[in-house]
Amino acid sequence: MIRNFVGILIRRKYCSYASADMVKVLNVAEKNDAAKTIANVISRGSAKKREGFSKFNKIYEFNYNILNKNCLMMMTSVSGHLLEMDFVGQYNKWYSCSPLSLFDLPIEKKCPDKFADIKRTLEREVRQSQYLIIWTDCDREGENIGHEVIQVCKAVNPNIPVYRARFSEITPQAVARACSNLVPPDQRTSDAVDVRQELDLRIGAAFTRFQTMRLQKIFPEALADKLISYGSCQFPTLGFVVERYKQVQAFIPEPFWKIKVTHMFDEETKCEFSWKRNRLFDHNACLILYEQCVENPQATVMEVKCKPKSKWRPTPLDTVEMEKLASRKLRLSAKETMRIAENLYTKGFISYPRTETNIFPKDLDLAALVQEQSRDPNWGGFASGILQDRPNPRNGNKSDQAHPPIHPIKYTATLQGNDARLYEFIVRHFLATCSKDAQGQETTVTINIADEMFTAQGLMIIARNYLDVYPYDRWNAKTIPVYQEGDSFQPNSIDMLFSETSPPPLLTEADLIALMEKHGIGTDATHAEHIETIKTRMYIGVNNDGRFVPGQLGMGLVEGYDAMGYEMSKPHLRSELEADLKRICEGKKDKNVVLTQQVAKYRDVFKVACEQALKIDQALSQYLGEAKEIPVGEELERLSVVPVKKCSNCGLEMTLKTKKSGGFYIGCQGYPSCRSAIWFPDFVLDASVSDVKCETCQAHLVNFKFKMGSVPPMLPLEYAGCVAGCDELLAESLQINHSAPPSSQRPTQQMMGGHTRQESQRVPLVTVQPFNRQTDNQESAGQEVVCNCGTSALLLTVKKDGPNQGRQFYKCGGSVCNFFLWADESQNNTLNNSRGPPGGGGGVNSRGPSGGGGGVRGGGGDRFQNPGPEVTCNCGGPARLLRVTKEGPNKDREFYSCSLPRGQGCDFFQWADATDENGDRSFRGGGGGGQQGITNKGNQEVMCNCGTQAKLLTVNKEGPNKGRTFYACANPRDQSCNFFQWGDVTNDENRGGNLSGGAGVPFVLSRYQGTHSGGDSDVMCNCGNPAKMLTVNKDGPNKGRTFYACANPREQSCNFFQWGDVTNDENSGGQFGGGGGGGGSRYQGTQSGGDSDVMCNCGNPAKMLMVNKEGPNKGRTFYACANPRDQSCKFFQWADESSSGGNTNTGVSKKRTLSMLDSSGVTPTKKRAARKCGLCGEEGHTKRTCPHK
Repeated sequence: MIRNFVGILIRRKYCSYASADMVKVLNVAEKNDAAKTIANVISRGSAKKREGFSKFNKIYEFNYNILNKNCLMMMTSVSGHLLEMDFVGQYNKWYSCSPLSLFDLPIEKKCPDKFADIKRTLEREVRQSQYLIIWTDCDREGENIGHEVIQVCKAVNPNIPVYRARFSEITPQAVARACSNLVPPDQRTSDAVDVRQELDLRIGAAFTRFQTMRLQKIFPEALADKLISYGSCQFPTLGFVVERYKQVQAFIPEPFWKIKVTHMFDEETKCEFSWKRNRLFDHNACLILYEQCVENPQATVMEVKCKPKSKWRPTPLDTVEMEKLASRKLRLSAKETMRIAENLYTKGFISYPRTETNIFPKDLDLAALVQEQSRDPNWGGFASGILQDRPNPRNGNKSDQAHPPIHPIKYTATLQGNDARLYEFIVRHFLATCSKDAQGQETTVTINIADEMFTAQGLMIIARNYLDVYPYDRWNAKTIPVYQEGDSFQPNSIDMLFSETSPPPLLTEADLIALMEKHGIGTDATHAEHIETIKTRMYIGVNNDGRFVPGQLGMGLVEGYDAMGYEMSKPHLRSELEADLKRICEGKKDKNVVLTQQVAKYRDVFKVACEQALKIDQALSQYLGEAKEIPVGEELERLSVVPVKKCSNCGLEMTLKTKKSGGFYIGCQGYPSCRSAIWFPDFVLDASVSDVKCETCQAHLVNFKFKMGSVPPMLPLEYAGCVAGCDELLAESLQINHSAPPSSQRPTQQMMGGHTRQESQRVPLVTVQPFNRQTDNQESAGQEVVCNCGTSALLLTVKKDGPNQGRQFYKCGGSVCNFFLWADESQNNTLNNSRGPPGGGGGVNSRGPSGGGGGVRGGGGDRFQNPGPEVTCNCGGPARLLRVTKEGPNKDREFYSCSLPRGQGCDFFQWADATDENGDRSFRGGGGGGQQGITNKGNQEVMCNCGTQAKLLTVNKEGPNKGRTFYACANPRDQSCNFFQWGDVTNDENRGGNLSGGAGVPFVLSRYQGTHSGGDSDVMCNCGNPAKMLTVNKDGPNKGRTFYACANPREQSCNFFQWGDVTNDENSGGQFGGGGGGGGSRYQGTQSGGDSDVMCNCGNPAKMLMVNKEGPNKGRTFYACANPRDQSCKFFQWADESSSGGNTNTGVSKKRTLSMLDSSGVTPTKKRAARKCGLCGEEGHTKRTCPHK
């Protein structure tokens, strides 16, 4: 009888056939695995599968009695969100508008192309259905996905009734309850998700577009290809990592001291007593107490206390706790944990893994779940023990009123790897929750030594209980001796220990998730996603201990935004939004009000961020190197323009623009600093940038509309082509001129010099085919030009104004090596590995002074047989090539510098176009006939006084030597030996004494020749060191004249002086004041014998000076005291007075000016000389009253 009743029930509920009057019900789950599992549970495995339009989402059919009707159930699925929120029309493209306008532009929810087949399946099935039941996950996201399904289905069948199935696990009991208790969909929960999606879209798109497009231009080397995203959850998550890192870096350890007592009760039992004060930060105070204990070390047992001790079992698992424990105990990331948990859920092994509840509902049959696990050989015995005492879970205090805590549903032993580890953890945690707390007995002993209290604790475990099944917790017993109150003993040792406070540890993933939960950043379903995003963007990294550290990009962004004052890395803004979303779900707040308030708040923040974007640049420049200067206001306008190609001159974007007179051209965004442009003729009626990119050079194609009859017949009137040089036909038809200056009129073919001019200035950005090159000494031979990387080189054209404009050259195609080669040079030059114009061997097409090998085409061998090394800085690494952007004579000139960030590298500097002097880009040697050193050895390197290679520099100061090259010490200024040598002076000239110091450039030569007839002695100053040669720059009769002076700094100078162009005979004839007799280093006096010195009143050699003041004595030389003015003896004597005249008046005061001398040149000793006219030189009047003027 019972068997017949069951058979009738089965036929009623699970009919194996579908009659014509059966109702069709469309059921939609969130994923295909869930749809398959639910269908098998409801149909008891009798569901039939058929295909939909999507090969990943099947349809399962079976008969079932639901809604009090026999129904044909059609169970299918989506793949997460079916619709995506995006901006309307073209505004979903990056360059379609200003980022600021994204806060107000209209948005829409539409089905992306990848889900079009799923949408078609739903539309087809719902047309013939009478009911729609949503089986998506019962959380916020699942509710919103369900409403997306409803939106698609109601567009086809507007009047179809819709029901919601609520369940927390895929078991027969849970599914049956859901079928019996269908409810309406929750519109408010879906609205909260729509608000969150719209805000994330507007905020994320605006900040991400602004950050990415701006910072890629500010730091092109570091961020050229990086997406610099912003999210209102990502950034506070990053802020937690940065804040903890800064706390650790700023932490200053503080010393403290404590006392420890040790007592050996017997040979095997040792007991350590801890100080009740714990620690003191005052050393003297601790030392006094320690000495008291040492002086009176008798210990007395004051108290022995025993009490029961329990170690609590864990509470049921919610999502956040599972992520934290899996990270700490299993070393699984939050993302991996959730992926495995969702997989276990869809297979029916565990309950729904996204829950905020840690309280088991009263109607949940825990005994049945425990009984399911009793089959396992590892924990089955423990499960059976729980059943004997009945499960008694320790509940938490949270409930979302939607899902129970995470727990196992059915037993399995088929899992492998991390899936098996996580499943085992969930099972053991569930069994531990249903078990009992661990029980123990704790003993605390308190002793007194010199009125200082010390304690020791021991633990005896009585019952392990849940610890037997939960190995992730540890509770170790600790044995101590048996003491009685009143006992006395002598401690074995009393120690005063020193230690320091330690900084807080860096965050682990579990710590970060806990902070996100505490401050309301994201939900339990999105924590893992946000952490993974900032890891993918390289905002943070993980060290060897599994702890998070901020990356350079992440640190710079947080510091930049925090400098604006909004503290966008703090959780306040996002936590306010999460609280509002919760109020929407509860019906306490309207979604439109929340949306309006939040959009207005973030719009104001975005405006401030744009206005103060330079603070982000400054913060990032500390980590990414020097930032390019781009005005913020101009940049905001340019962000809405679609780039066509990269400017080959400055590297910025080139965009399509409109001429003032009408028409179009492509200009560089670096204008006016960069004037590169591609001009289109007037017959171009319309032009727009296409989304399609050139397959060759990756530049955006341009859509043209031409005037009829203006282009060749093979070119259609509406045409999309590449303007970067790949489309030869388009380039010829448009007469493209890449280097033309900005103009309101299109350059004509005649203005550009005809067809040949256009061809030479067009810049093809693709590799060229091998071509033949021929010289007088070599037969023609085809050879492909290959750079140092071993790849084909690019053929480019010089666009900059100058002697090489229009000249073609080869460079590395990947911009990896420093390869450079002129295209019109001979075949035997193709082995050059230098990027800059080659040098050495006399220098071919040298832009600087020629080498020592003689002339522009001088010999020294083929300079390409020994290619020079790449440019390396003083650190030993490759130097980077930069361009001068500052206004001045060197603007746009290229140079090499250290590639490391400022403050971490060396001070290496080298002009990129100064290679031909040496034939070596590093300027560390003479080369074969290149720049000579001081000695006569043509191949010797130029060495400074430090014994290291000198560096080659160029005079930039206005004056006669501007542009002249010279060698100087390569060390930093504070470590320099002050070495100097002109780069264009040969060895013979050096020995002839014709070196000059240039425009105020100090130098010291290791050996300079004197000016006397012997020519072999050094010019030495009074200090006994080599003198330095300088040049008179002041206007007057001696301007340009060279002289020797002391090489020491001014405050240490001996005030030595000697003209550089006076011969030795002139020296001995009394033309100099100086130090001693006989050589260039000692100057002759004015006596007839010529062997005595001109000595001042101090007894030291006098110095020779010249009258520069206008008057009859201008240019006349005289001797004066060589000491500084405040130490001078006031000595004075004309240098041209003869010794026979006896007028070596060494006692004349230096304060006597030239106006005190009479017409004979003799200095009066008492009578003041008559005043002379400054114009005619006669006495009796001044130049103001001169009758001759």
